[in-house]
Amino acid sequence: MATGTIRTLRDRGFGFIEPDGDSGSGELFFHHSAVADRGFEMLQVGQRVSFDVTPDPRDPGRQRAINVVPEDSE
Repeated sequence: MATGTIRTLRDRGFGFIEPDGDSGSGELFFHHSAVADRGFEMLQVGQRVSFDVTPDPRDPGRQRAINVVPEDSE
């Protein structure tokens, strides 16, 4: 699993994660349905998370985060 930091959360049920390291991909989109365990509502900007990366089904040239888990709940 990759790790990173929540950079943006939107009321509409999505956000962006800044991955650790120099992956060159920039921030990764994630949808509220990709958040495991406690749910999207418990996330905060600046929070550390673990996640998997997969091609975005809407745009296969881009990647998105799935299986997002807050670091303190692992």
